[in-house]
Amino acid sequence: MSFLDPVTLAGRLVRLEPLGSQHSDGLRAAVADGNVWELWYTSAPSPDAVDDDIAAKLDQAGRGVLLPFATRRLADDRLVGVTTYLHPLPDVPAVEIGFTWNAASARRTGINTESKLLLLRHAFEVWGCRRVAFRATWFNHESRRAIERLGAVFEGRIRNDRVTRDGVVTDTAQYALTDDAWPAVERHLTHLLRTHTDAR
Repeated sequence: MSFLDPVTLAGRLVRLEPLGSQHSDGLRAAVADGNVWELWYTSAPSPDAVDDDIAAKLDQAGRGVLLPFATRRLADDRLVGVTTYLHPLPDVPAVEIGFTWNAASARRTGINTESKLLLLRHAFEVWGCRRVAFRATWFNHESRRAIERLGAVFEGRIRNDRVTRDGVVTDTAQYALTDDAWPAVERHLTHLLRTHTDAR
């Protein structure tokens, strides 16, 4: 499989489907679940901007710089968010996981953990990545805690490299996982997911 070829990734809780226009209605409902777009530091579009957001991601996917997914919760077959591979470096190889948002009802349910497990496993084991990066707005403490919970290593604060939807210039927190750490991280995430789902 070539780098950033569309693929569907499925687990016990979630299925990551290559993003398409057919997901627009479900994602409008998902982003309204908790008014996710009102969090100024997220990448979530407002409900009336979902179609434009999908079109922009598909345009970039067509140019080989993104592979976006719609996140579907298997328990009720509802769409609950979006996540994306971006910044591919096929010669390394390396990739970043980002542009992620989840509906309020999907948080702390294991969906984000399993989504990241699926994405990381594909990147390391199918594409043979040496490195997978994550970035979050410096003030997005919830996302930063979630990235750290994955086992990613904080690599630094990048100053003034990000402009939010409303034009605010801010900083980025940079994290990454490497292929030598992947076996332990996979075991850690599998344990977190099993512990969470067994407790439900």
